[in-house]
Amino acid sequence: MTKQDGCACMGAMTNPPSPGLAPFERQGAILLTSYKRDGTGVGTPMNLAVDGDHAYFRTYGDAWKAKRMRNFPEVEICPSTWRGRPTGPAVKARVRLLDPQTREYRRAERSLTRKYPLLHGLVVPLVHRLKKQRTLHYELRLTEGDGPAGA
Repeated sequence: MTKQDGCACMGAMTNPPSPGLAPFERQGAILLTSYKRDGTGVGTPMNLAVDGDHAYFRTYGDAWKAKRMRNFPEVEICPSTWRGRPTGPAVKARVRLLDPQTREYRRAERSLTRKYPLLHGLVVPLVHRLKKQRTLHYELRLTEGDGPAGA
C-alpha cells in the first residue's frame, strides 16, 4: 500500500499538511498557549486535527481559553504529552472561531472525529451536552512562515 493509497482511504477532504503543521498531523496532543490580558501565557493540552495549511480543535463555550482567545487570537502550539508536557518546539499561530452554520464548522467536526473517533466522536460531544455547554470549533493557522517560535 502506497502513501497515496493510504490518503485516499481517509476521504477526499484530507489535504496534505503544510510543512509547519506536518509534525502535528500524527501528534496525539498539543499544548496550546493562550494569553491573558496582562500577557501571561496559559498552556492547555488539546487535541488537534490537521487538514492542509490549517488545523482544527474544539472546546466548550465557557472555557477560560475561549475567553482568552476571544481577546487575543495569537497563540503558540507545541507537541506535548496528553498531560501537557511539551515534547517539541513551539510555533506561533492564530485562531479563528468558526460559525456553526458553515461548511467549515462541519469539516472541523469531521476532522476531529476522524482522528479521535471515540474521544471526539462520542465522549466530548456528550460531555458538552451534559454540561449544557455550546461546542466551539476553532481553525488554527500558523504565522511566521511555518517555523518554530523564536527561530
